[in-house]
Amino acid sequence: MNQGGEQAEARPARGSASALTVPGQRSAPPRAAVRGTVERTSVRRQVLDALRSALLSGELAPGEVYSAPALGERFGVSATPVREAMQQLAQEGAVEVVPNRGFRVAERSARERAELSEVRGLIEAPVVLRLARTLPADRWASLRPAAEATVAAAACGELALYVDADRAFHRALLSLAGNEQLVRIADDLRRRMVWAGCDLRADAAQHVALLDALEEQDLAGAEHLVRRHLG
Repeated sequence: MNQGGEQAEARPARGSASALTVPGQRSAPPRAAVRGTVERTSVRRQVLDALRSALLSGELAPGEVYSAPALGERFGVSATPVREAMQQLAQEGAVEVVPNRGFRVAERSARERAELSEVRGLIEAPVVLRLARTLPADRWASLRPAAEATVAAAACGELALYVDADRAFHRALLSLAGNEQLVRIADDLRRRMVWAGCDLRADAAQHVALLDALEEQDLAGAEHLVRRHLG
């Protein structure tokens, strides 16, 4: 969504020949247009990652309103990729659109946080426990690198790095169920989490402990850890 009338499309150079369209075949876009699209997509991706880090760290405070031009100055880019990134974050529930002003960082009440945890538990816990009963013990070894990556990220103390590692671990875990829609829904819920005050080292240690229990086929221990981790 483009506010402020900025031009988003890349245009071919003046005087370039029009491409012929063959029935049933899509004509290739000009090289300049392809390069411009890739560069613009890269900038938008970088801005989105930067905004997510700022939200996680609290640099962008809950309840505060930020304008795209002001954030663009902060990141050294135009307002357009900021607006596009903010629209993506609005779809994820991280920010709210404030007409003619910008975007307000979403505030999560204690009730909302509890509800998100409950929904995650209702969706993820039964799947993990079903996998614990049906998968052979040696299948869990493939998740060990992802679990160890969360431990390393927690040791660094970089929240954004840890959130990415945590997301990768849970995606890998749920992917074993073979249900891509489940993975997407759980991933969306995870993006809405509030990480402020979270003990990263303890959270990462639970990943490792859960894998230990799953490899040992300790179903009672696995259930206890799943409930505790998702709660």
